[in-house]
Amino acid sequence: MPDTPLTLRALNRATLARQMLLAREQTSVLGAVEKLLALQAQQAKPPFIGLWSRVAGFERDALQVLLQRKEVVRATLMRGTLHLASAEDYRHLRASFTPLLEASVASVLRERAKGLDVAPLVKEARAFFDEAPRTFEALRDHLVARHPQNDERAMGFAVRMFLPLIQVPTETEWGYPGTTDFAVAESWLGAPLRAEADLPALVQRYLAAFGPASVTDAQTWSGLKGLKSTFEALRPSLRTFRDEKGRELFDLPKAPRPDEDTAAPARFLPEFDSLVLGHEDRARLVDDAYRSKLITKNLRVPATFLVDGFIAGTWTVERKRAAATLVVEPFAPIKKKDRDALVKEGEALLRFMEPEARTFEVRGH
Repeated sequence: MPDTPLTLRALNRATLARQMLLAREQTSVLGAVEKLLALQAQQAKPPFIGLWSRVAGFERDALQVLLQRKEVVRATLMRGTLHLASAEDYRHLRASFTPLLEASVASVLRERAKGLDVAPLVKEARAFFDEAPRTFEALRDHLVARHPQNDERAMGFAVRMFLPLIQVPTETEWGYPGTTDFAVAESWLGAPLRAEADLPALVQRYLAAFGPASVTDAQTWSGLKGLKSTFEALRPSLRTFRDEKGRELFDLPKAPRPDEDTAAPARFLPEFDSLVLGHEDRARLVDDAYRSKLITKNLRVPATFLVDGFIAGTWTVERKRAAATLVVEPFAPIKKKDRDALVKEGEALLRFMEPEARTFEVRGH
């Protein structure tokens, strides 16, 4: 069958539907985390904001409880970065990222990786963390005492990439303090991890959360190379489309693809939101003229906001005594009706983020 064409707006609405951004959904927090597959969690706060924008009636405690129950974990996954994922998904999918994580040791450390005997380091680190959850600073001190000839940072990085580890949550405001303890994943969860990669499951879950998408999109999101063969093996069970540039896109047959005229509400996304990092081609989310504003020179992904389903600017929060202010910086002038919707949504976001403030204001530049 010929590929079905998809307009840019249709592609945008399909992606927003998967990302729970066409309407806040009535779902459990665990269900939302699994639907999204994982939430980027380089910092502790953004996943809470990302869920608030997607889940009807979301409250911080709901995620905190899941972290304390070990039903959701914070660990290294896609692109070698920290994510929140359900414990079940982590156990099943972590092995799919093993080649990426282990290869990063040589690619990142380069000369510093030479001479490192990784296997004994991982064994020592496993025993060290199994005695009790501890910080990476404590691990590096432990390894340096045993291997004074080695680079302590290089040893720590190698362990972080080779040994499946979970960050231990606390009862701090956003679940994790600035310096966190780590535990061996199998020990923390009390269950083994899947030993082999499951790339077909990973691709299908990716399409459910980010599709329709190309092979290159999936590779950009995951950090994995060579996914074309997995897509080809799945092709008989997938639908194919073409975007306005003629690129082939894959999708699950029964996944939602709303009409391109479906209304899309104003929404605020946190720093490093997975929506922004889910595709190589971000035209479905932002005009090419503004794409460079989504990732800074030091590789930070700023907090953004959506107008009519597309990224229209960035935002920050200022807190001075009892006053909380959300500062929006649009890429281009915004129509009044859209400004009004942003103000309403922004004030609600401020009350979620800064509940102890007494005044709330949304200010535009």
